Amino acid sequence: MSRGLILGIETSCDETAAAVVERGARTLSSVVASQIATHARYGGVVPELASREHLRAIVPVVGAALAEAGVTLADLDAIAVTSGPGLAGALLVGITYAKALAYARNLPLIAVNHLEGHIHAVLLNERESAAPRDADPSARPLGGLAQDDRHLEGGIRDAEPSLALVVSGGHTHLYLARPADGTWNYRLIGRTVDDAAGEAFDKVAKLLGLGYPGGPWIDALARFGNPSAVPFSFAQIKTKVHLGGKPARTKAAKTAPIARLDPHFMFSFSGIKTAVLRYVELHGLRAEARARVSRVLADFRPPQTREEALALYPQPTLDLIASFQHAVIGDLIKKTFAAAERLGAGRILVTGGVAANRELRERFSAEAARRSISIKFPTLALSTDNAAMIAAAAWPRLLARDFAPPELSADPSLALGAAR
Repeated sequence: MSRGLILGIETSCDETAAAVVERGARTLSSVVASQIATHARYGGVVPELASREHLRAIVPVVGAALAEAGVTLADLDAIAVTSGPGLAGALLVGITYAKALAYARNLPLIAVNHLEGHIHAVLLNERESAAPRDADPSARPLGGLAQDDRHLEGGIRDAEPSLALVVSGGHTHLYLARPADGTWNYRLIGRTVDDAAGEAFDKVAKLLGLGYPGGPWIDALARFGNPSAVPFSFAQIKTKVHLGGKPARTKAAKTAPIARLDPHFMFSFSGIKTAVLRYVELHGLRAEARARVSRVLADFRPPQTREEALALYPQPTLDLIASFQHAVIGDLIKKTFAAAERLGAGRILVTGGVAANRELRERFSAEAARRSISIKFPTLALSTDNAAMIAAAAWPRLLARDFAPPELSADPSLALGAAR
Protein backbone atom coordinates (compact mmCIF):
# COMPACT_ATOMS: atom_id res chain seq x y z
CA MET A 1 0.00 0.00 0.00
CA SER A 2 1.25 3.49 -0.86
CA ARG A 3 3.15 5.39 1.82
CA GLY A 4 2.51 8.85 0.43
CA LEU A 5 6.18 9.56 -0.21
CA ILE A 6 7.04 12.83 -1.93
CA LEU A 7 10.51 13.79 -3.13
CA GLY A 8 10.92 17.55 -2.79
CA ILE A 9 13.46 19.55 -4.80
CA GLU A 10 14.39 23.16 -4.00
CA THR A 11 16.77 25.32 -6.09
CA SER A 12 15.28 28.80 -5.89
CA CYS A 13 18.42 30.62 -4.80
CA ASP A 14 21.78 29.38 -3.49
CA GLU A 15 20.95 26.08 -1.81
CA THR A 16 20.51 22.83 -3.70
CA ALA A 17 18.14 20.79 -1.56
CA ALA A 18 16.26 17.50 -1.75
CA ALA A 19 14.12 15.73 0.83
CA VAL A 20 11.72 12.82 1.18
CA VAL A 21 8.64 13.49 3.30
CA GLU A 22 5.96 10.96 4.18
CA ARG A 23 2.36 12.17 3.92
CA GLY A 24 3.40 15.75 4.59
CA ALA A 25 4.09 14.92 8.21
CA ARG A 26 7.28 12.89 8.61
CA THR A 27 10.68 13.90 7.25
CA LEU A 28 12.63 10.83 6.19
CA SER A 29 15.56 12.79 4.79
CA SER A 30 16.63 16.36 4.14
CA VAL A 31 19.86 17.16 2.31
CA VAL A 32 21.08 20.69 1.60
CA ALA A 33 24.18 21.65 -0.38
CA SER A 34 25.09 25.23 0.47
CA GLN A 35 26.83 27.64 -1.90
CA ILE A 36 27.95 30.11 0.76
CA ALA A 37 31.64 29.51 0.04
CA THR A 38 31.06 30.25 -3.65
CA HIS A 39 29.23 33.55 -3.13
CA ALA A 40 30.94 34.83 0.03
CA ARG A 41 33.78 36.51 -1.87
CA TYR A 42 31.23 38.62 -3.76
CA GLY A 43 29.19 39.58 -0.71
CA GLY A 44 25.98 38.17 -2.19
CA VAL A 45 24.50 35.62 -4.56
CA VAL A 46 25.73 35.74 -8.16
CA PRO A 47 22.90 34.23 -10.26
CA GLU A 48 25.13 32.71 -12.95
CA LEU A 49 27.33 31.01 -10.36
CA ALA A 50 24.27 29.78 -8.47
CA SER A 51 22.92 28.07 -11.59
CA ARG A 52 26.26 26.42 -12.27
CA GLU A 53 26.55 25.10 -8.73
CA HIS A 54 23.00 23.73 -8.86
CA LEU A 55 23.91 21.81 -12.02
CA ARG A 56 26.86 20.27 -10.22
CA ALA A 57 24.97 19.37 -7.07
CA ILE A 58 21.45 18.35 -8.11
CA VAL A 59 22.16 14.71 -8.98
CA PRO A 60 24.26 13.84 -5.91
CA VAL A 61 21.93 15.76 -3.57
CA VAL A 62 18.82 13.92 -4.79
CA GLY A 63 20.71 10.62 -4.60
CA ALA A 64 21.77 11.38 -1.05
CA ALA A 65 18.21 12.27 -0.03
CA LEU A 66 16.86 8.98 -1.40
CA ALA A 67 19.66 6.99 0.26
CA GLU A 68 19.18 8.74 3.62
CA ALA A 69 15.45 7.99 3.47
CA GLY A 70 16.10 4.37 2.58
CA VAL A 71 13.89 4.52 -0.51
CA THR A 72 14.24 4.40 -4.29
CA LEU A 73 12.49 6.28 -7.06
CA ALA A 74 10.17 3.28 -7.39
CA ASP A 75 8.85 3.92 -3.86
CA LEU A 76 7.79 7.51 -4.54
CA ASP A 77 4.22 8.70 -5.08
CA ALA A 78 5.11 12.14 -6.46
CA ILE A 79 7.87 14.64 -7.08
CA ALA A 80 7.52 18.25 -5.92
CA VAL A 81 9.65 21.16 -7.06
CA THR A 82 9.87 24.88 -6.39
CA SER A 83 8.57 26.75 -9.44
CA GLY A 84 9.06 30.29 -8.09
CA PRO A 85 9.71 32.90 -6.94
CA GLY A 86 13.49 32.93 -7.16
CA LEU A 87 16.38 33.18 -9.61
CA ALA A 88 15.28 32.08 -13.08
CA GLY A 89 18.35 30.01 -13.91
CA ALA A 90 18.47 28.39 -10.50
CA LEU A 91 14.78 27.48 -10.61
CA LEU A 92 15.15 25.96 -14.07
CA VAL A 93 17.80 23.51 -12.87
CA GLY A 94 15.46 22.03 -10.27
CA ILE A 95 12.40 22.11 -12.51
CA THR A 96 14.16 20.47 -15.44
CA TYR A 97 15.56 17.68 -13.29
CA ALA A 98 12.25 17.13 -11.50
CA LYS A 99 10.38 16.94 -14.81
CA ALA A 100 12.87 14.42 -16.15
CA LEU A 101 12.52 12.21 -13.06
CA ALA A 102 8.73 12.46 -13.11
CA TYR A 103 8.57 11.56 -16.79
CA ALA A 104 11.03 8.68 -16.48
CA ARG A 105 9.17 7.13 -13.52
CA ASN A 106 5.65 8.12 -14.65
CA LEU A 107 5.11 10.07 -11.43
CA PRO A 108 2.95 13.14 -10.92
CA LEU A 109 4.84 16.42 -10.73
CA ILE A 110 3.70 19.04 -8.22
CA ALA A 111 4.71 22.69 -8.51
CA VAL A 112 5.13 24.51 -5.19
CA ASN A 113 5.42 28.21 -4.47
CA HIS A 114 8.57 28.85 -2.43
CA LEU A 115 6.69 31.17 -0.06
CA GLU A 116 4.04 28.52 0.60
CA GLY A 117 6.88 26.12 1.32
CA HIS A 118 8.17 28.39 4.08
CA ILE A 119 4.72 28.47 5.69
CA HIS A 120 4.55 24.68 5.56
CA ALA A 121 7.94 24.48 7.26
CA VAL A 122 6.14 25.53 10.45
CA LEU A 123 3.23 23.18 9.80
CA LEU A 124 5.55 20.26 9.07
CA ASN A 125 7.31 20.81 12.36
CA GLU A 126 3.97 20.78 14.15
CA ARG A 127 2.77 17.65 12.39
CA GLU A 128 5.94 15.81 13.28
CA SER A 129 5.58 16.85 16.90
CA ALA A 130 1.92 15.81 17.01
CA ALA A 131 2.23 12.44 15.25
CA PRO A 132 2.03 9.38 17.57
CA ARG A 133 5.33 7.56 17.66
CA ASP A 134 3.67 4.21 16.96
CA ALA A 135 1.65 5.49 13.99
CA ASP A 136 2.06 3.48 10.78
CA PRO A 137 1.46 5.86 7.87
CA SER A 138 1.82 3.06 5.31
CA ALA A 139 -1.34 1.44 6.68
CA ARG A 140 -3.51 4.37 5.59
CA PRO A 141 -4.90 4.94 2.10
CA LEU A 142 -3.38 7.61 -0.15
CA GLY A 143 -6.69 8.85 -1.45
CA GLY A 144 -7.57 11.04 1.53
CA LEU A 145 -7.19 11.70 5.24
CA ALA A 146 -8.44 8.82 7.35
CA GLN A 147 -9.83 9.53 10.81
CA ASP A 148 -6.49 8.82 12.46
CA ASP A 149 -4.78 11.12 9.96
CA ARG A 150 -6.29 14.18 11.62
CA HIS A 151 -3.34 14.49 13.99
CA LEU A 152 -1.11 15.13 10.98
CA GLU A 153 -2.60 18.61 10.77
CA GLY A 154 -1.43 19.21 14.35
CA GLY A 155 -4.80 20.67 15.32
CA ILE A 156 -4.57 23.17 12.44
CA ARG A 157 -7.19 21.64 10.15
CA ASP A 158 -10.15 23.13 12.02
CA ALA A 159 -8.24 26.00 13.62
CA GLU A 160 -8.73 29.71 13.23
CA PRO A 161 -6.97 31.39 10.30
CA SER A 162 -3.26 31.91 10.93
CA LEU A 163 -1.28 35.04 10.15
CA ALA A 164 2.00 34.01 8.55
CA LEU A 165 5.06 36.27 8.40
CA VAL A 166 7.54 35.03 5.80
CA VAL A 167 10.77 36.92 6.44
CA SER A 168 14.00 36.04 4.65
CA GLY A 169 16.74 37.39 2.44
CA GLY A 170 14.39 37.76 -0.51
CA HIS A 171 10.96 38.10 1.06
CA THR A 172 9.05 39.96 3.74
CA HIS A 173 5.37 39.04 3.37
CA LEU A 174 2.32 38.80 5.61
CA TYR A 175 -0.34 36.24 4.68
CA LEU A 176 -3.62 35.17 6.16
CA ALA A 177 -3.46 31.38 5.77
CA ARG A 178 -6.68 29.38 5.97
CA PRO A 179 -7.07 25.59 5.97
CA ALA A 180 -10.02 24.63 3.78
CA ASP A 181 -11.18 21.25 2.47
CA GLY A 182 -7.88 19.55 3.13
CA THR A 183 -5.79 22.24 1.44
CA TRP A 184 -4.76 25.87 2.14
CA ASN A 185 -5.54 29.24 0.67
CA TYR A 186 -3.68 32.47 1.21
CA ARG A 187 -4.55 36.14 1.27
CA LEU A 188 -1.74 38.67 0.95
CA ILE A 189 -1.98 41.20 3.78
CA GLY A 190 1.28 43.13 3.53
CA ARG A 191 4.78 43.07 2.10
CA THR A 192 7.94 45.08 1.65
CA VAL A 193 7.94 47.77 -1.01
CA ASP A 194 11.70 47.57 -1.49
CA ASP A 195 14.35 45.52 0.33
CA ALA A 196 13.43 42.41 2.29
CA ALA A 197 14.44 42.37 5.95
CA GLY A 198 17.08 39.69 5.36
CA GLU A 199 18.48 41.66 2.45
CA ALA A 200 18.89 44.67 4.73
CA PHE A 201 20.75 42.47 7.23
CA ASP A 202 23.10 41.22 4.50
CA LYS A 203 23.76 44.68 3.07
CA VAL A 204 24.45 46.26 6.46
CA ALA A 205 26.79 43.39 7.28
CA LYS A 206 28.63 43.91 3.97
CA LEU A 207 28.83 47.64 4.67
CA LEU A 208 30.55 46.88 7.98
CA GLY A 209 33.00 44.47 6.40
CA LEU A 210 31.32 41.30 7.61
CA GLY A 211 30.90 38.06 5.71
CA TYR A 212 27.99 36.64 3.71
CA PRO A 213 25.35 35.81 4.73
CA GLY A 214 25.24 38.75 7.10
CA GLY A 215 22.25 37.77 9.22
CA PRO A 216 24.12 35.34 11.51
CA TRP A 217 26.92 37.90 12.01
CA ILE A 218 24.50 40.68 12.93
CA ASP A 219 22.58 38.40 15.31
CA ALA A 220 25.75 37.18 17.02
CA LEU A 221 27.25 40.64 17.55
CA ALA A 222 24.04 42.49 18.46
CA ARG A 223 23.85 40.85 21.88
CA PHE A 224 26.98 42.79 22.94
CA GLY A 225 25.68 46.22 21.94
CA ASN A 226 23.24 48.76 23.31
CA PRO A 227 20.01 48.54 21.23
CA SER A 228 19.01 52.06 22.30
CA ALA A 229 22.27 53.76 21.33
CA VAL A 230 21.20 54.81 17.82
CA PRO A 231 17.54 55.93 17.52
CA PHE A 232 16.52 54.42 14.16
CA SER A 233 12.88 54.88 13.18
CA PHE A 234 10.49 53.92 10.37
CA ALA A 235 8.18 56.34 8.60
CA GLN A 236 4.57 55.38 7.85
CA ILE A 237 4.25 54.13 4.28
CA LYS A 238 1.68 56.06 2.26
CA THR A 239 -0.46 54.80 -0.59
CA LYS A 240 0.72 56.15 -3.95
CA VAL A 241 -2.53 57.64 -5.23
CA HIS A 242 -0.99 58.64 -8.55
CA LEU A 243 -0.40 54.98 -9.45
CA GLY A 244 -4.13 54.32 -9.66
CA GLY A 245 -3.78 50.75 -8.40
CA LYS A 246 -0.93 49.85 -10.74
CA PRO A 247 2.13 48.04 -9.39
CA ALA A 248 4.75 50.37 -7.94
CA ARG A 249 7.98 50.49 -9.89
CA THR A 250 10.01 48.57 -7.33
CA LYS A 251 11.46 45.08 -7.55
CA ALA A 252 9.32 43.88 -4.63
CA ALA A 253 6.01 45.20 -5.93
CA LYS A 254 5.85 43.59 -9.36
CA THR A 255 3.41 40.88 -8.37
CA ALA A 256 0.93 42.82 -6.19
CA PRO A 257 -0.44 46.32 -6.75
CA ILE A 258 0.54 48.22 -3.63
CA ALA A 259 -2.65 50.26 -3.73
CA ARG A 260 -4.67 47.16 -2.82
CA LEU A 261 -2.81 46.66 0.45
CA ASP A 262 -3.21 48.50 3.72
CA PRO A 263 -0.15 50.77 4.07
CA HIS A 264 -0.13 50.07 7.83
CA PHE A 265 0.98 46.52 7.03
CA MET A 266 3.63 47.43 4.44
CA PHE A 267 7.36 47.24 5.15
CA SER A 268 10.32 49.24 3.86
CA PHE A 269 13.92 48.55 4.83
CA SER A 270 15.87 50.60 2.30
CA GLY A 271 15.68 53.68 4.52
CA ILE A 272 17.28 52.11 7.58
CA LYS A 273 19.98 50.63 5.37
CA THR A 274 20.78 54.14 4.12
CA ALA A 275 20.65 55.49 7.68
CA VAL A 276 23.28 52.95 8.75
CA LEU A 277 25.45 53.99 5.80
CA ARG A 278 25.23 57.65 6.81
CA TYR A 279 26.05 56.80 10.43
CA VAL A 280 29.08 54.74 9.39
CA GLU A 281 30.36 57.52 7.15
CA LEU A 282 29.77 60.20 9.77
CA HIS A 283 31.59 58.29 12.51
CA GLY A 284 34.35 56.83 10.32
CA LEU A 285 33.54 53.21 11.19
CA ARG A 286 33.89 51.50 7.82
CA ALA A 287 37.68 51.36 7.42
CA GLU A 288 38.24 50.21 10.99
CA ALA A 289 35.55 47.56 10.61
CA ARG A 290 37.08 46.10 7.47
CA ALA A 291 40.52 45.99 9.05
CA ARG A 292 39.31 44.26 12.20
CA VAL A 293 37.12 41.65 10.56
CA SER A 294 38.91 40.73 7.33
CA ARG A 295 40.94 38.00 9.01
CA VAL A 296 37.88 36.03 10.16
CA LEU A 297 35.51 36.30 7.20
CA ALA A 298 36.24 32.83 5.89
CA ASP A 299 35.10 31.05 9.03
CA PHE A 300 32.04 32.26 10.93
CA ARG A 301 32.54 31.66 14.64
CA PRO A 302 30.08 33.65 16.75
CA PRO A 303 31.77 35.54 19.60
CA GLN A 304 30.79 34.03 22.93
CA THR A 305 32.03 36.82 25.20
CA ARG A 306 32.16 40.60 25.12
CA GLU A 307 35.95 40.39 24.91
CA GLU A 308 35.71 38.30 21.74
CA ALA A 309 33.19 40.73 20.26
CA LEU A 310 35.40 43.73 21.11
CA ALA A 311 38.30 42.00 19.37
CA LEU A 312 36.27 42.37 16.18
CA TYR A 313 34.60 45.73 16.73
CA PRO A 314 34.79 48.76 19.02
CA GLN A 315 31.80 49.29 21.31
CA PRO A 316 30.21 52.07 19.18
CA THR A 317 29.98 49.68 16.23
CA LEU A 318 28.48 46.96 18.39
CA ASP A 319 25.93 49.51 19.58
CA LEU A 320 25.14 50.40 15.96
CA ILE A 321 24.60 46.73 15.07
CA ALA A 322 22.38 46.15 18.11
CA SER A 323 20.33 49.29 17.35
CA PHE A 324 19.87 48.29 13.71
CA GLN A 325 18.67 44.79 14.57
CA HIS A 326 16.43 46.05 17.37
CA ALA A 327 14.74 48.55 15.03
CA VAL A 328 14.14 46.06 12.21
CA ILE A 329 12.67 43.44 14.52
CA GLY A 330 10.58 46.10 16.24
CA ASP A 331 9.04 47.11 12.91
CA LEU A 332 8.28 43.46 12.07
CA ILE A 333 6.63 42.98 15.46
CA LYS A 334 4.59 46.17 15.28
CA LYS A 335 3.05 45.46 11.89
CA THR A 336 2.62 41.72 12.32
CA PHE A 337 0.72 42.00 15.58
CA ALA A 338 -1.30 44.97 14.29
CA ALA A 339 -2.38 42.83 11.34
CA ALA A 340 -3.22 39.91 13.63
CA GLU A 341 -5.37 42.19 15.76
CA ARG A 342 -7.12 43.73 12.76
CA LEU A 343 -7.88 40.32 11.24
CA GLY A 344 -8.76 38.59 14.48
CA ALA A 345 -6.05 35.96 13.99
CA GLY A 346 -5.34 34.08 17.20
CA ARG A 347 -2.28 32.39 15.81
CA ILE A 348 0.93 33.66 14.20
CA LEU A 349 3.43 31.65 12.15
CA VAL A 350 6.90 33.20 11.71
CA THR A 351 9.09 31.53 9.12
CA GLY A 352 11.93 32.11 6.65
CA GLY A 353 15.67 32.53 7.14
CA VAL A 354 15.36 35.57 9.42
CA ALA A 355 13.10 33.49 11.70
CA ALA A 356 16.31 31.84 12.89
CA ASN A 357 17.36 35.14 14.48
CA ARG A 358 17.69 34.79 18.28
CA GLU A 359 16.37 38.24 19.19
CA LEU A 360 13.47 37.94 16.77
CA ARG A 361 12.30 34.70 18.37
CA GLU A 362 12.63 36.06 21.87
CA ARG A 363 10.80 39.32 21.24
CA PHE A 364 8.05 37.82 19.08
CA SER A 365 7.45 35.14 21.71
CA ALA A 366 7.30 37.72 24.52
CA GLU A 367 4.84 39.92 22.60
CA ALA A 368 2.66 36.90 21.74
CA ALA A 369 2.59 35.87 25.39
CA ARG A 370 1.65 39.41 26.41
CA ARG A 371 -1.25 39.40 23.94
CA SER A 372 -2.22 35.75 24.62
CA ILE A 373 -1.69 34.84 20.97
CA SER A 374 -0.27 31.48 19.89
CA ILE A 375 2.99 31.78 17.96
CA LYS A 376 4.99 29.11 16.15
CA PHE A 377 8.41 29.00 14.51
CA PRO A 378 10.05 26.28 12.40
CA THR A 379 13.15 24.54 13.65
CA LEU A 380 16.39 26.32 12.77
CA ALA A 381 17.06 23.74 10.04
CA LEU A 382 13.64 24.36 8.48
CA SER A 383 13.92 28.16 8.72
CA THR A 384 16.39 28.48 5.86
CA ASP A 385 15.75 27.14 2.37
CA ASN A 386 15.19 23.37 2.31
CA ALA A 387 13.26 20.79 0.32
CA ALA A 388 11.35 19.19 3.20
CA MET A 389 9.06 22.23 3.30
CA ILE A 390 8.45 21.88 -0.46
CA ALA A 391 7.48 18.22 -0.12
CA ALA A 392 5.24 19.04 2.86
CA ALA A 393 3.44 21.79 0.95
CA ALA A 394 2.91 19.36 -1.94
CA TRP A 395 1.02 16.80 0.17
CA PRO A 396 -2.39 18.55 0.06
CA ARG A 397 -1.93 19.03 -3.68
CA LEU A 398 -1.22 15.32 -4.13
CA LEU A 399 -4.46 14.47 -2.32
CA ALA A 400 -6.32 16.99 -4.50
CA ARG A 401 -4.55 15.68 -7.65
CA ASP A 402 -3.39 19.22 -8.39
CA PHE A 403 -0.50 18.40 -10.69
CA ALA A 404 1.79 20.61 -12.76
CA PRO A 405 1.30 20.74 -16.53
CA PRO A 406 3.97 19.32 -18.85
CA GLU A 407 4.95 22.84 -19.91
CA LEU A 408 5.82 23.90 -16.34
CA SER A 409 8.63 26.46 -16.30
CA ALA A 410 10.26 28.85 -13.86
CA ASP A 411 8.35 31.92 -12.70
CA PRO A 412 10.84 34.20 -10.91
CA SER A 413 8.06 36.60 -9.81
CA LEU A 414 5.49 33.97 -8.86
CA ALA A 415 2.96 35.43 -6.41
CA LEU A 416 1.22 33.67 -3.56
CA GLY A 417 -2.31 34.67 -2.62
CA ALA A 418 -4.47 37.52 -3.79
CA ALA A 419 -4.22 41.04 -2.40
CA ARG A 420 -7.65 42.23 -1.35
